[in-house]
Order: sequence, then structure tokens, then C-alpha cells
Amino acid sequence: MQLFEMKFDKEMENMNLHYHNLVHKLEEITHLSGIMSTLGWDQEVMMPVGAGEARAKQIAALAGIIHDRMIDPALGECLDTLQNQTQSNLGEVERCNIREAKRQYDLETKVPKQLVQELAELSSRGQGIWVNARQENCFAGFAPVLKRFLQLKSEWAQCVSPDMPIYDANIDLFERGTTMNEITPIFEYLKQELIPLIQAIQDRASQPDTSFLRGRFALDRQEALARQISRDIGFDFEQGRIDVSVHPFCGGSHPTDVRITTRYKDSDFIESLYSVIHETGHALYEQGRPHGEMGDLPVAESLTMGIHESQSLFWERMIAQGKPFCAHYFSAFRSTFPEQLQTATVDSFYRAINTCKPDFIRVEADELTYPLHIILRYEIERGLFEGAILVDDLPQTWNDLMHKYLGITPPTDTLGVLQDSHWSGGAFGYFPSYTLGAIYACQFYRTLLREQPDTENAIAAGRFAPIKSWLNENIHRQGRLHTPQELVQRVTGEALNPVYFIDYLKNKYGEIYGLNAN
Repeated sequence: MQLFEMKFDKEMENMNLHYHNLVHKLEEITHLSGIMSTLGWDQEVMMPVGAGEARAKQIAALAGIIHDRMIDPALGECLDTLQNQTQSNLGEVERCNIREAKRQYDLETKVPKQLVQELAELSSRGQGIWVNARQENCFAGFAPVLKRFLQLKSEWAQCVSPDMPIYDANIDLFERGTTMNEITPIFEYLKQELIPLIQAIQDRASQPDTSFLRGRFALDRQEALARQISRDIGFDFEQGRIDVSVHPFCGGSHPTDVRITTRYKDSDFIESLYSVIHETGHALYEQGRPHGEMGDLPVAESLTMGIHESQSLFWERMIAQGKPFCAHYFSAFRSTFPEQLQTATVDSFYRAINTCKPDFIRVEADELTYPLHIILRYEIERGLFEGAILVDDLPQTWNDLMHKYLGITPPTDTLGVLQDSHWSGGAFGYFPSYTLGAIYACQFYRTLLREQPDTENAIAAGRFAPIKSWLNENIHRQGRLHTPQELVQRVTGEALNPVYFIDYLKNKYGEIYGLNAN
């Protein structure tokens, strides 16, 4: 008995030593990645234009160092040792770190160096080629890049997940554990419900008045308003900041250093305001991550792109585009822009910011038409990897689907197949996360209302702290302890259910457009 206990104690001592070594290696990778994030933010926001070449060399050098750390054989040996030993005496945090680190190590080491380099080079060149093709409205100039990416991403998928369909392996990179078998029926259901709903709205003779949202809106007033609302809903400016960039994003290097960007147009204050609210949703997730108790380790990182998007859409759509939010802030909106909003009311403002009108551009789409933009891209990507769609046919395929789903046909490739940057970097499988995030957000909000029935009264009174606390506890502080599927089950009591999303849209837009009375 004593000999057994001594042997067990020795095994635990060795395991603790290996785990301590793993933590040291993982924290170093996290800190180096944080530096990379800060360099990227600076490049988008503050870097002098002439510093581009020097910054590219800095980023390349740092990327090489991070890659070396991530494929270090010593890290692999440490992970193999920990995986081969009994982990029953480790907590769920430790087991999660081992599992996540092993997953990332396998992703980095299963792919031949030559393939990694060719993907990186094509991504770098592809961005510039896409920009030129978009400016010149010439898809043919970008088609060779897309063809090569499909070849390389197919090879990559065979390396990392040889037992999975190629497109599933690409989806898993952004939305782990989610496959076409789950996504396809959800998207088919959305099409079935949304296409006739959008058509019914377009057939209505009476449309919301949006004239008061056009005019000249002083940029300094827009910025002050956006900063105030971001602060009100919980963004901590002592651990974050808001700046201006060409494309809005949420970046930074750590939960204590989270950086939002937006852009301002003097002709439209709604775009910048709701952009800030959207990015604040991402930022609250980042600031709420459990770094304090779990360290700068994989377990404390955000879960998937879909879960992250659910947090931005939760605040932008479920909260800020709702009537209670509009009622609370309407006096602030009108006092900020009294000339433009003097004829508006709370109700007319709410209806104006929730109009539904099919548009060519995904990023400018309303919440009712947006899912169809995503479904179109999903079906194209799936068809490309399955061989059912040819690259050379993409412009026509794109236009046909736009007409089929939204009743409009892009007049140019720039407004159609060339509008997104994702394919120029090889980010296939990313698009589904946007609409999955919207469905997650709706289901989370429904659960919040059930658990905190006074939520909408609290929003109307400007009390957002209980909402933020609920999200912190149920989602942000969970890190990567659970899969997305497990997290949704734990939070809402059931699996992802798109019916709630459709019910929400039908009720909201039915009321706005008077459809529910028919």
C-alpha cells in the first residue's frame, strides 16, 4: 500500500512538473501573440503611412518566432506526456488547457511547411489582387487566386482532418464542432421563412419614414454620443479605448487592453453609432474573459467566431435596435442632433432604424435580409469544394442567387461577387458564423428575458449592468471550458434552435410593417 502511494505521488509530481512546463510555454505564446495584435491595431489606426515596409518585416519576424514556439517539439513531447498520463486528478481548467493546446499543436504541425508558406504567400498576394480586381470590376483578375486557394485549402483539410469533408474541416477552423449536416437544415429553414416575409414587406405600400436620418451630423457630436453609450452599457475605458479606422473592428492584446475602432460619416450617424455598439459587444466579451482566475492560457480565450458574433449582435440588435433602448436614448439623440430629429418621435425613430430593404452589400444589410447574404455565400463555398460550382461561373451564380433570394441583381462584380475580402485570404468557412451568431444571440436573449423578466424595463431606464453581469457569468467567464453546443445547452436548456430567431423577426417586423394584423 505504501509503495503504491509513493508511486502515485511520484506520478503526480511528474505530471505537475510537465503541466507547469506547459503553462510556461503557453503563456509565452499568448504574450507574443498579444504583441502581434497590438502591432496589427497600430497598423490600422496610428502607424505612419511610410512605415508599412518596416512594419511588414517586424510582423514577419514575430510571426516566425510565434510559429517556432507553436511547433516546438518540446511542446509536443510535453503534451504527449500529459495526454498519456491519467488526468483524473486534474481539474477541468487544466484538462481544457491540455486539450486546446494539443488541438492547436496538431493544426500547426500536421501541415507541411511548404504548404503553410504557400498559403501565407497567396494570402498576402491575394489581398492586393482582390483590391485591384474590385476596383477594376474584373472578377477574371481574381479567379486564378481563388482557384489556387481552393486547391491549397483542400490539401490543408486533408492534412488536418482527413476523415472529414473538406468544407467541414474549413468550417471547423472558425466554428468547431459545427458541420454542414447541422448548418444546411438550419439555413434551409431560414430561407423557407425569410424569403416570403421579405417579399411581403416589399409589397407593403406604406414604408417607414427614414428622411430624418439623412442630413449632416457633426462628427464630434457623433463621437461623444457613441462613447457615452459604449460606457453606459459597460465598456471599461480604463482597460480599453475607441479610435477611428477604415473598417470597424475590436482588437487589442489582453482583457485589460481591448481596443474598439469605428468610422464616422457626417451624412449618417446611425452607421457609426451602431458600429460602436456592435464592437462594444465584442469588447465586453474580451474584457469579461476569465484571465484573472485562469491565467493567460487557452482555457480563458473566447470560444468561436459564432459565439463572439452572438455577443456583438446581442447588444446591437437585441438591445440597441429594440424599442426600450430607443425610448431611453431618444431624448439624447434629439438633443445631440436637434435640427435633423425635430420631427421624429420614439416610434418613428425605432421604425426608421429597423427598415427592411434588400441591398447588394452584405455589410449594409438589415437584420432581416442579412442571413440570406450569408446563406448565399455558404452555398457557394460548399459548391466550390464539392465541385458543383466552378470558379469561372461564380459571377453568374452569385447574381442568380441574389435574384432568387433577395429579388435584386448586382449590376457589377464589385457590388456582387467581389465585395468581400474573406476569400482573398483563404477564409473559407467563416461566413456561417455570422448567422449562427444571430441565432445564438436571439436564443440567449430569450433565456435572459425568462430569467430576468424585468429586463426590458431595465433597458428603458438605462440599467444595463444586470444584462452585462448575466453575460459575464453565463458566457464570457466560461472561456473554452465547453464546446459551443455544450454552452448553448447549459445557458438556454436546449440545443441551438432557429425557430426562436424566426419568431423574433416575424413578430418584430410584422409589427413594424403591419403584417400581424392581416
